[in-house]
Amino acid sequence: MDSLPKRDANYVPLSPVTFLTRAANVYADRISVVYGATSFTWRQTHRRCRRLAAALQALAVSKNDVVSVLAPNTPALYELHFAVPMAGAVINAINTRLDAANVASIIKHAEPKVLFVDYQYIRVATDAVKAVMGEVRALPLLVVIDDIDRPTGARVGELEYEQLVARGDPARYPPRPVEDEWDAVALNYTSGTTSAPKGVVYSHRGAYLNTMGLLLQWGVGHEPIYLWSLPMFHCNGWTFTWGVAARGGTNVCIRAPTADAMYSAFAAHGVTHMCAAPVLFNILLEACREPLPRPVEVLTGGAPPPAALLERVERLGFHVTHAYGMTEATGVVMVCEWREQWDALPPSERARLKARQGVSALTLADADVKDLKTMKSVPRDGATMGEVVLRGSNVMKGYLRNPRATADAFRDGWFLTGDVGVIHPDGYVEIKDRSKDVIISGGENISSVEVEAALYQHPAVREVAVVAMPHPHWGETPCAFVSLKREFSGAGEVSEQEVVSFCRNRMAHFMVPRKVVFVEELPKNSTGKVQKLALRDMARGLRLRAADKATPPAAPGPARHGASTPAARL
Repeated sequence: MDSLPKRDANYVPLSPVTFLTRAANVYADRISVVYGATSFTWRQTHRRCRRLAAALQALAVSKNDVVSVLAPNTPALYELHFAVPMAGAVINAINTRLDAANVASIIKHAEPKVLFVDYQYIRVATDAVKAVMGEVRALPLLVVIDDIDRPTGARVGELEYEQLVARGDPARYPPRPVEDEWDAVALNYTSGTTSAPKGVVYSHRGAYLNTMGLLLQWGVGHEPIYLWSLPMFHCNGWTFTWGVAARGGTNVCIRAPTADAMYSAFAAHGVTHMCAAPVLFNILLEACREPLPRPVEVLTGGAPPPAALLERVERLGFHVTHAYGMTEATGVVMVCEWREQWDALPPSERARLKARQGVSALTLADADVKDLKTMKSVPRDGATMGEVVLRGSNVMKGYLRNPRATADAFRDGWFLTGDVGVIHPDGYVEIKDRSKDVIISGGENISSVEVEAALYQHPAVREVAVVAMPHPHWGETPCAFVSLKREFSGAGEVSEQEVVSFCRNRMAHFMVPRKVVFVEELPKNSTGKVQKLALRDMARGLRLRAADKATPPAAPGPARHGASTPAARL
């Protein structure tokens, strides 16, 4: 059998770019992209991407060159996800929430040959380019993306996106075929909450497989109406930039996920699918009190959503599927697949099960929870904590120009996520914390996520984050930072003691926060994640009451939902 060679007919390198060609052939006249009053068909999108790829090659963009984009969810950013790899290059979608200094650090590290910038971010981009002058081998060419629906005339230099598309000649510069599926297709930067952002490199193979697996696991049928509420700069939109093309869907693009923009899209376009971080649920809840006219499938991830929050959002007609992923794993690598028998359970129990991270993605070779000291799997008891580890083609190629960090991320054939979790008897993984966020009080490991989930059940709580604060006897103790809903935000509406008492009825006493701090908003980084490092700094300056200093944490007692059991310190 070894004598049977690979042939062009039976071995084709996997690449998500192929989804566009298929969409143009199969769904040619179906609407591909909608943005305000502007729309394109899949035939037109395919033609535009080919022309843009040709224009990039005419600018001397070639294999492995980085092309960066600083833009919101517009047709241009969507098209660049195909055009850049069609030119043989690597797309780098930059977080639009970054300031000029952070954008400059990415430009300095990635060294893009071209930088596409939306008209709204011209000042940030030009300041960033000025900041790296003399520190990079060559400054990137700047291409302005004007608003295609309502042009502003904004320019920097001579290059403009639509003009570039118009002058591209695919006959002279045809799309470059992918020769090796291990070649890089995308470069994404981590949020850098605890260290400098790292450049994560995706392969064509990993992006293709992750896209296919997620479409199947989430149950996305053909011709979905997909709302771009998730930034495309987040792991290339969790690979749905390519996935919507694979199913011949319609991309509904909005510049920002405001309540008005999202609910207008639901009404105008009949949205069927969207992705969102849990923080977006608060925006949807606060702006709507009536159920949606038709259900919307929502894939959520980024932080474990509290069961109470899931229950409230589903009452409005959002059918939520919980997923888990990270930049280093090409987006989503676990999905909480729903079991039919769970439909008969009470709403609160269904929401609790749905809040788990779930089972490994179909295209991931394996996912496990291990004790890093022994690299042995923890018992499937839903209580013993270890680190979540992954293995498969979805995992990144590595960190760009950072061999030490790349080596540290892998051990014994596994990728180390840095997340602490458990495995339940049914094989479903549940994240308990980031390893750095576990609170150790009197030798007991406390999951800040579990404490947060209990606090979210309080009717007045809008957002909450729990971190460690120093304790003179027990070393650490939980401290809760709470943002209240508007109707409860008046002085004296909710007291610290009331919140503490609420917790005492829902968890083991050693887990109860000794301090509750009310804030208007939780501090968040550029990707919308809560900055627990900043909260820990604040907690170190807080003082406990004398009674709290003296009260010992209660013994954990029998294991039950909402209470951690002792586990080895990671």
